[in-house]
Amino acid sequence: MRCVEPGCTGVYEDEYCTICGSPQPRPGATAVPAAPATPAAPATPAAPATPETPPAPTPDSSALAVGVDQPAHLTPSPGARGSREGRAGLGATQLRAAAARRRVRAGRRSVGSRLGMGLTQVPPVAPVDPATAVLTDPQVPQNRRACPNCGAPVGRAKVEDDAGRTKGFCPQCRAPYDFTPKLAPGDLVAGQYEVAGALAHGGLGWIYLARDQNVSGRWVVLKGLLNAGDADALAAAVAEQQVLAQVEHPLIVEIYNVVTHQGSAYTVMEYVGGVSLKQLLKQRLAAKGSYDPFPVAQALAYVLEILPAFSYLHELGLIYCDFKPDNLIQVGDAIKLIDLGGVRRADDAESPIYGTLGYQAPEVPELGPSVASDIYTIGRTLAVLTFEFRGYQKEYATSLPPTSQVPAFARYDAFYRLVAKACAEDPDDRFLSVEELRAQMVGVLRQVVFAGDGSATAATQSAHSQFFDPPPVSGEALTWRELPTLKPDDHDPMVDWVSMVTAREPLTRYDELSRAPQVTPEVWLDQARCGLAADRPDLVATATAAMLKADPWDWRAAWMLGLDALAREESGAAIAAAQNYFGAVRDQVPGEIAPRLALGLAAEAAGQPGLAEGEYLTCLRTDAGYVAPAAFGIARARVARGDVNGAITVLDAVPSASRAHPHARWVRAGLMNQRGTLTDLADAIDDVGGVTLDPRQRLAFDIGVYDKALRHVITHGNAGQIRIGDVPATSMALRAALERAYRDLADLTPEPTERFALVDRANAVRPWSLT
Repeated sequence: MRCVEPGCTGVYEDEYCTICGSPQPRPGATAVPAAPATPAAPATPAAPATPETPPAPTPDSSALAVGVDQPAHLTPSPGARGSREGRAGLGATQLRAAAARRRVRAGRRSVGSRLGMGLTQVPPVAPVDPATAVLTDPQVPQNRRACPNCGAPVGRAKVEDDAGRTKGFCPQCRAPYDFTPKLAPGDLVAGQYEVAGALAHGGLGWIYLARDQNVSGRWVVLKGLLNAGDADALAAAVAEQQVLAQVEHPLIVEIYNVVTHQGSAYTVMEYVGGVSLKQLLKQRLAAKGSYDPFPVAQALAYVLEILPAFSYLHELGLIYCDFKPDNLIQVGDAIKLIDLGGVRRADDAESPIYGTLGYQAPEVPELGPSVASDIYTIGRTLAVLTFEFRGYQKEYATSLPPTSQVPAFARYDAFYRLVAKACAEDPDDRFLSVEELRAQMVGVLRQVVFAGDGSATAATQSAHSQFFDPPPVSGEALTWRELPTLKPDDHDPMVDWVSMVTAREPLTRYDELSRAPQVTPEVWLDQARCGLAADRPDLVATATAAMLKADPWDWRAAWMLGLDALAREESGAAIAAAQNYFGAVRDQVPGEIAPRLALGLAAEAAGQPGLAEGEYLTCLRTDAGYVAPAAFGIARARVARGDVNGAITVLDAVPSASRAHPHARWVRAGLMNQRGTLTDLADAIDDVGGVTLDPRQRLAFDIGVYDKALRHVITHGNAGQIRIGDVPATSMALRAALERAYRDLADLTPEPTERFALVDRANAVRPWSLT
């Protein structure tokens, strides 16, 4: 049964949703759909993003900023891009509708898992006693005092150790400011909420802890205004109440009420007794004495858990706007999204925009918030959680540092590509939706978790890709034909029609596809496959060009072009093109393993065994469906580098249950025969014992092993304690076995000259007799 929570794509297992964790409704219960959000009240123009103290008090890096490059063959021309709203907004334009069909289904979480989807462990956080959460001396740090109207610094002392002014007028725009708490312990707000004290200072003002005297004294949070006379803040509070009254999701803090008290408005919301991720980072810093970011897997686990909340908001037509580590609370092994003060309707062009410098997308001041700008804040949050992001509000305010300066990026290539796409400067180059981001993030988490310590440990579970069928289980050879195939897009209106085209001869099928009643990506993809099968690069080029004209971001076209280039691997230029195309696919879907396997094959063809091995290792460790082709690829790469020992070791990773296991034994035996010690030769014979071989092939292998063993004992002496199969490693026994194998092979050889030559060899090695 599918989850009934709005915005969640999970299913119920063991009475809980595999995505959002909400309980399954009891039989007879009626799910109440979320009501549409109430339009926000008009307000004054947008306010600038609020500066925030950097995550660590370290000097900014002077290195050059590195932007996110879009592969040239997937970069649309200015005229082909279309509007930002058409690609990433909530409008129903034709391009948006076409792209929406490619939205992926969110991956399912393991049964019974909490943070980390069962792939990684996240330490729980003990609940915070509300009575100890209030501040004893509530003050706004001077470096965070800014004018609520223009954002200019205010109330900051010119002399060190001076407390500065907590209230006054902005010297730049003359707007009033006041950073003193309006409520004191014991105040009764709206005749219902007894204030316990201030908890923190947020973007819209002080946040207080209180008890609801009308509901059993439960703890609640009151979020006040930065300035009681600020019309923007008052309008924002009213709009928040109107819009957020309908928001109800287990991962989002619940809004109870909006009340007024002595001319100020306060939002009343659920108290979440946990610790924000920003506070957890500060605790790690204090414990270590230096900046100590979260492990990448833990940071991904946090963000993955909260993404269904973003999907829910976006389906309601709401944009969160101000996501950052401050607004994600962990309590126990659960998390919750708090501080909805910046939430606004996607079509609201009048209400003020609240964001934080360093997290807010660069296009927001001009174009306003969107799904794409929320995705940007998610990417920036991942960055801040995983490395010491120096200058993230200055020279890197709209870019990422070079990977050489970021250990998390340097170690986890897929993680870098995920963050880079989420934080692309152009909103059109980001993930299309939170669902698409989430599916790729799951794959990246697998790659991070299973990266390991550099060993070749094979994955034991399949990743269940949203886009690719696993590669066929075949032998040692790998060509473009054995690479994973694209899954049909169930959202394409022509997917069923294409499946019913009966012609199998490539050119005949291509002609039938050309008469499709409606031309869609599934039609073009099948035409490209026909071109590949018929060795017609011109047909592949025509079909993929039509795909990219309809949707310049459709990476499936690059996949087909990569296959076509790889099919012409005798050309060095074609191999370089294949690497470029598959690299572009990897950048667009960094959580997928298929482009990694393709890149490994392309690197092999380019004579780059080291690069090939790295890509194959990622496949081997991450997805059980890729273990066999990846292991064979690593073995080939290591042999090319002269590492026969390493090649033998990696072939042991192919599990005995795999259909490729017999061939792995055969290849391993050949390598052990190549290495050539008596123990290796004994193992080689044992390896092929359970492999079904043609009798001539088996005899030829036995002859090679016996011959090498005989040469060894002639040089180094007999070693009767070692048995090569059933044959002791002595000169006499090996000669007899070798003679017998030659004669048996001669009996199976029909060509007379070759048969006579085998008999002569048998006579030459037969053991001498005294009788």
